[in-house]
Amino acid sequence: EAALALGAVLVLLLAAGIIGSREAAGLQEDGRPSSFLNDPYGSRGFAEALERLGVEVRRWRRPLRGLASDSAGSGRSLLVLLDPTMPLQGVEVAPVLEWARHDRRGLLLAGPGAEAVMECFGYAVDRRVDSVALRTVTRPASTTSAEGWPGMAGLLAARTSSEVVDSTRLSDARLHRCSVPTIARVTPLLQAATGRPAGLRLERDDVEGEVLLFADATPFRNRALRETPAGVFALDWVAGRYDRVIFEEGRHGFGAGGSLAGATMDWSRRSPWGWAMWQVLGVGFLALAAAAVRFGQPVRLSERRRRSPLEHVRALATALAAARGHDIAIGLIVRGLRRRLGGRQSVRREDWRQWLDQLPQSVASPRALQARATLVTLTRPGQPAAGVLRAADAVEDLWEELHH
Repeated sequence: EAALALGAVLVLLLAAGIIGSREAAGLQEDGRPSSFLNDPYGSRGFAEALERLGVEVRRWRRPLRGLASDSAGSGRSLLVLLDPTMPLQGVEVAPVLEWARHDRRGLLLAGPGAEAVMECFGYAVDRRVDSVALRTVTRPASTTSAEGWPGMAGLLAARTSSEVVDSTRLSDARLHRCSVPTIARVTPLLQAATGRPAGLRLERDDVEGEVLLFADATPFRNRALRETPAGVFALDWVAGRYDRVIFEEGRHGFGAGGSLAGATMDWSRRSPWGWAMWQVLGVGFLALAAAAVRFGQPVRLSERRRRSPLEHVRALATALAAARGHDIAIGLIVRGLRRRLGGRQSVRREDWRQWLDQLPQSVASPRALQARATLVTLTRPGQPAAGVLRAADAVEDLWEELHH
């Protein structure tokens, strides 16, 4: 059974390894453009580069309604929403707009996850199946060529409505409305070959601030920053223009309410090693169930007690009587008494019958004499079955008289 269980565990581990090797590439690349992630699709490189350039970087992990109480200080601040994994909806947009309604504050909105906020500035994301080749319109001075830019999965489309109504929360009977503010200037940053924008800079007329819009978060991902000119582009539009950058991380699943147990469960669902761990635990539970106590009423075991020498003698006498070896049983009982009284030397010197005849020399009490006489009588051939038990009782009486 142990070998069978071990074999089952090895087979499950092998299967988990095969499945994990097939899906390792997809599992290792998270896909979220979070500033906490350093995989090719994360944006940790963008955040760390800003820190090295002297920009204060913060990660916002609390609910968005707490933005209203956040003080940006005296410097210029930029709130970054890089294609939130859980798109903003309805009333979640209001705290972002309220935060940006103050002077010296800006927004960087990228991807469909931030589209609900983009619409409040008159733009939406036009998703494309094929990657769109881009070119820079307003290029930082340090960028010498527009070639080699990463493609984007969409373009920006202007909206004509001056008021936006979000009905995604109709089930809560709470409609979110926002009015598109007056835009003083629109500067194209990225365009497709057709001239349609993929990145825009909006300068607001109502407050001293700006809004940077991008069709997706590709220019800010780690791979794009390392392998394309997008890195210089992204950094030059933030570094030197803002003193503090706030990355919204709660909508990427990095909320402040998490726990070690929750993080472990999330890892075990995404990692092949986590799946292997769950399979081993399952096999262990099955083995534990198989080895458990059987169902039903508990069986009360009888107490084991070691037999005394006399009980062994009685048991031997009973067994020999059942086999009709009465004379042999009586002889064995007498020889056992002689061995206990005289040791092995008496066994070699004389026959047990002769020893029994000489026993009166050391017997003094009437009880011992009676027991000795009974044994002499019982040593005659042809004794019945009851004679074996009588011999055992006589040996017991004789032993007690001679031993005490």
